[in-house]
Amino acid sequence: MAPLTQPGTDREAAMPITDLVDDPSDPDHGPEERAAAASRSTWVSVGVNLILTTTQIAVGILAKSQGLVADGIHSLSDLVADFVVLFAGHHAGKEADAGHPYGHQRFETAASLALGALLLAVGIGMLWSAFRKLEEPALVQQVQIVALWVAAGALIAKELLFRYMLSAAKRVKSSMLVANAWHARSDAASSLVVGIGVAGNLAGYPILDPIAALIVACMVVRMGWGFAWEALHDLMDRSVDTHEFDAIRRTLLDAPGVKGVHDLRTRKMGDMMVVDVHVEVDATISFEAAHAIAVEARHRVLRGHRVLNVMTHLDPWQRPERDRSVPDACRGRAEVAGGLQ
Repeated sequence: MAPLTQPGTDREAAMPITDLVDDPSDPDHGPEERAAAASRSTWVSVGVNLILTTTQIAVGILAKSQGLVADGIHSLSDLVADFVVLFAGHHAGKEADAGHPYGHQRFETAASLALGALLLAVGIGMLWSAFRKLEEPALVQQVQIVALWVAAGALIAKELLFRYMLSAAKRVKSSMLVANAWHARSDAASSLVVGIGVAGNLAGYPILDPIAALIVACMVVRMGWGFAWEALHDLMDRSVDTHEFDAIRRTLLDAPGVKGVHDLRTRKMGDMMVVDVHVEVDATISFEAAHAIAVEARHRVLRGHRVLNVMTHLDPWQRPERDRSVPDACRGRAEVAGGLQ
């Protein structure tokens, strides 16, 4: 659920991985293909996480490794998250209806928010458990070597799962799948930390196992906060990034007969977007001709970008107008380099 950034946006600082998927022009992958890819990759994740959850928790308890149990709980959260993604993918692929005229794409954003909240809750619980163990270090037991082998196996499985899911996400350009893939990568990193903690415990430093559990908990909390924060902004109609904004504007200006554009606004709808724009045309042509220009400009945007709908408003070029918004209102997060010619 998505680490999604373009250069120059506030997402880059939080999770600089969006450049792997975000493409302002992607007419080749429709909602049906994205839903199918999500279903395939997520069912693979379900199988892997089911095995890991059972193995890690069982071996962690028997081998007396708090870190391995924490990693198993993390895998359990992945299992629940996988079902959230399946639910969202099923509903996001539905056609628009009377109650949802723009479609159901925001189910993907809601899924990212749910994933983030889940990770936050799990991470806080793991933090509490690790802190309690660190308060009484004398009670930390030495783990058995089988915990190290299970941690190593989990690391390999999660890294392979991450690469598989990210490949599918990049192919269909789905931010929800990217989020879930990086969720798997966070698990791979946590398994590495747990392996180091278990190895340290076996080497005569028992406190390293609960310390590893504490580090895993911090990683989970950080990832959960990032997913939830990004999804919350998208649900509040955040505009697309500067790169996509400028690409849409160029497409509009390149349409025959378009003299300029202003009041260009965008808002995210899952992995898609909705666009509102004022199109400027020659005031001396007929209304029918002006309308044809606006229709062609709209069709170019729909064909060339991941846009659900474009609402156009005609304005006379180089003529006074009374409906122009204040400049900052139409810029959103992007800088408009001169809408009028």
